[in-house]
Amino acid sequence: MSRIPAVAPEDASPLVRLVYRFARRRLGEVPEPLAVTAHQRKMLMAYAVHEVAVERAAHVMPKALLQLAVYRTAWTIGCSWCVDFGTMLMRLDGLDVDQLKHIADFETSDAFTDEERDVIRYADAVAETPMTVSDEQVAALVERYGHDGVVELSYLIALENHRARFNHALGITDQGFSSGDACRVPWDISETATARA
Repeated sequence: MSRIPAVAPEDASPLVRLVYRFARRRLGEVPEPLAVTAHQRKMLMAYAVHEVAVERAAHVMPKALLQLAVYRTAWTIGCSWCVDFGTMLMRLDGLDVDQLKHIADFETSDAFTDEERDVIRYADAVAETPMTVSDEQVAALVERYGHDGVVELSYLIALENHRARFNHALGITDQGFSSGDACRVPWDISETATARA
């Protein structure tokens, strides 16, 4: 259970119920981060509009690479909700979900290409505190994906940092979106993760 309870539909304003209906229609259920954010309606609306806008805008980089970078960021930070949800999104996009089981060993696993390894290394460098991104790393990515591609990749990694840290701080854990396809974050000791492991 999250540290701040979700706003139940019966306690929600008409606008929040409308957002819930949209989310349920799109995802099958209301994501808990959305329902927790509903305590602050203006933040909820900013969150919802921003997520939809980002989804529509992100089309420069290959989707599989963006999803992999976002997933690695969530896994690195330790957000079980994001890992769970990210696995579902990858499965729905027809991407290689089995590859995620080898994310800890990406440097040596045959499941990853050199291109994927570069993106994962970049996601790791952005997620570090303090960040360890180098000029050479960015230059190599720009050569491959252009300025717009690297901006898109950086934005989505940074956005996942925001999502994962918000969820982790408020104790929001996996909801079962991935149907057990996700690997567990290495330090997730929540009751939910223990019960499902």
